[in-house]
Amino acid sequence: MTDSVRDLSPFFAPDSIAIVGAGERPTSSGGAVMQMLRQAGYGGRVVPVNPKGGTIFGYESVTSIAAIDQPVDLAVIVIRPDAILDAVGEAADRGIRNLLILPGGFAEAGPAGVARNEALLKLAAQRGLTVAGPNCAGIVHLDPARRFAATFLRDLPPGNVAGAGNGLAFISQSGALAEEFIDKANARGLPLVSIVSVGNAVHLGVEDYLAWLGERPEIGTALLYIESIDDHERFRAIARQVAAKKPVVALFGGRTKIGGQAAAAHTGAVANDDAAIEAFCASCGIVRVTSLRRLLLAAKAFGRFPQGLGRRALVLSNSGGPGVLCADRATLEGLDLAALPAAMADVLRQRLPAEASVANPIDLLADAREDRFGLAFEAAMTHAAHAYDMVLMIHVVPFMVDAQPVIERLAELAAGARLPLMHSMMGTLPGKADWFATMERAGVPMFNDVEEMAEAAGLLARYPSLRNAATMNELPPVTFRDRKSL
Repeated sequence: MTDSVRDLSPFFAPDSIAIVGAGERPTSSGGAVMQMLRQAGYGGRVVPVNPKGGTIFGYESVTSIAAIDQPVDLAVIVIRPDAILDAVGEAADRGIRNLLILPGGFAEAGPAGVARNEALLKLAAQRGLTVAGPNCAGIVHLDPARRFAATFLRDLPPGNVAGAGNGLAFISQSGALAEEFIDKANARGLPLVSIVSVGNAVHLGVEDYLAWLGERPEIGTALLYIESIDDHERFRAIARQVAAKKPVVALFGGRTKIGGQAAAAHTGAVANDDAAIEAFCASCGIVRVTSLRRLLLAAKAFGRFPQGLGRRALVLSNSGGPGVLCADRATLEGLDLAALPAAMADVLRQRLPAEASVANPIDLLADAREDRFGLAFEAAMTHAAHAYDMVLMIHVVPFMVDAQPVIERLAELAAGARLPLMHSMMGTLPGKADWFATMERAGVPMFNDVEEMAEAAGLLARYPSLRNAATMNELPPVTFRDRKSL
């Protein structure tokens, strides 16, 4: 990576941790952190710090930081802001060098907070400390080797449910969006492994977390929510190095005048218009998205195909209208819907009903059952694997067709597929949960509508060229306003 990248192992995989302000009450910050640490199954040494002493969540507490018998790798501080500086000094005295400060009350909190922030920076510099936060929701890293969660977010992500190397990391300058991402990851089965709430970033910014997570073998894709960057040149250098190996997908907030004003109030961001953000992302090798919805689509897509896919797509449908919409959206996303190879077209014309459309998109007609789907699927794998980079399948379920055999057949065929597959089911789906689960278990990402499937495919197709440009150092520099350049 680069010489300036910090070793963040103590913040993601500490062997020992102290919770300064720990408590039993789950609705308190200290209690919430203790509860989430236990829920994550953290297996390292835990030292709760509480002036009252006693047992907290099964761990024997100490009454002060000075009473910790051996220095810990990380101290998580969850006490009132006016007591934090004293706690930081006590931690330094005890030989604790890494601090995660969750409460606010610093640079975002008026003159008194600014003064406290300056004092924190001075103290950290004098004592050789590294501080994550303050004013953040914490860090979660569900590496099977060391499951860790120092956070008061309400839930944990599912971890890697997609296989080694496919894990997702979400680095966010909004704690609320981190909470939302966890919720959607659990609802949609996304392989979300790491969550970072950046907060005020007195020492550790988005780029520091990106650099460390970008080196982790369990992380296949880094997802970012950004409002401000302190040092755009350093950020770009790190993003390019990560993007040369794995996708970096970013949502920038504040791309409109009003949104920019809101971002300035939230994180101190300096406004950049939409065109500047687009150019900056391209220069970093970043796959840019412009909405949370598309960021979640990217999470689903890259969680299954972390190295992206090519642009050549075959659309296989049993309904005309959804096939048309999929073709429109795929084309707008930059995909290439080339004509069917002659050998495949010949097979389909001989064996499909005359009313079927033998083109790209293929229309198998609404009454298509497992035999017709299987025929088209096998013809694609036999005669068109060289011509396409993916197959986008569409399955509408009319009243006269039992969908279960179709799903079983497609799931069976998916195991030996020579092309990456994505699948959308539309309409009234009485067995939706089971059908989706069957296809997902077969390694096929499932979507509720065809346009989202095409959007996800388009995002996947953007990465290979960015990766190649980052690898060859062919990404152009651009000017991007940040706080340090003012």
